[in-house]
Amino acid sequence: MGIVVVATGGTISMRPDPVTGGLVPALSGSDLVELLRWPEAPPLELDEFAHVPSWDMHGELAFRLALRVREQAQRPGVTGIVVTHGTDTMEESAWLIDRLLDSDTPVVLVGAQRANSVPDSDGPRNLRNGILVAAAPAARGRGALVCFDGEIHAAREVRKVHTSALRAFGSPGYGPIGSVDGATVVFRRQPERRPPLPVPAQLVVEVDLIRGYAGWDGRLIRASAASGARAIVLEATGIGNGNLAVLAAVQDVIADSIPVVLCSRCGEGAVAASYARGGGFDLAAAGVILAGDLAGPKARVLLQLALGAGLDAAAAIAAEA
Repeated sequence: MGIVVVATGGTISMRPDPVTGGLVPALSGSDLVELLRWPEAPPLELDEFAHVPSWDMHGELAFRLALRVREQAQRPGVTGIVVTHGTDTMEESAWLIDRLLDSDTPVVLVGAQRANSVPDSDGPRNLRNGILVAAAPAARGRGALVCFDGEIHAAREVRKVHTSALRAFGSPGYGPIGSVDGATVVFRRQPERRPPLPVPAQLVVEVDLIRGYAGWDGRLIRASAASGARAIVLEATGIGNGNLAVLAAVQDVIADSIPVVLCSRCGEGAVAASYARGGGFDLAAAGVILAGDLAGPKARVLLQLALGAGLDAAAAIAAEA
């Protein structure tokens, strides 16, 4: 059976709309594989899951994708899985898949920065590299991975770092865990992974992510709570700081039993309870949950899963921080 290619759309499958000229998903997974012109490829099975841009891969659809990948990974004879996916939210889907994956089967997400219609599209090379990684015995047990521009990144660490460059992804503070050079797959380190989370009945979508800025106040935090948020993630400034207005809003929503998680808007480093006057020290004293160096979007995904499974938010974040 070999490798299962789960196609979801994204730029790797896009061509200009003949009427508007805007890029839209146009190619199926089988089309992408055919374009490889790779007779020596390992056996491939196609799973045409979706046909959407990655900004539409969220909520129930993203949850169903994670469950589909989990199910495929449990099938006898499947040695690896490649997911073709748009780049905008690839890091979130990789993390969602990783936290539910309960097998050692490699799962590799790939995509493209340049549409399939341009002569120098990076999609075919990234797809080929992803298949090589998924087929590599050394990839087993490393969870969900992102393979892009010859680099291999772990789900917890990877972030999209450039809007348009071919090297679209990085792992700030960590670096890639491996690379693909020609037909050779090399791993340099083993990413640390926690046991998978229990599969929730559904993904809790009402988790908001609020980014801090100079002079921010409590309006968005209170509006989030008033509109039905089940939890709130703050991407605070620096090492995890707000101000007195933010602190007052946080105290109010925590008093209403809404968990608040603290991340940093910085690309590297962890949050800490250091500063008073509405900084991380005061926020932690108010009951905010510190997320270490976990990126805001991934803290949000983790809360969506934890709350859906009836887990304690603080314990779920602490296990990954």
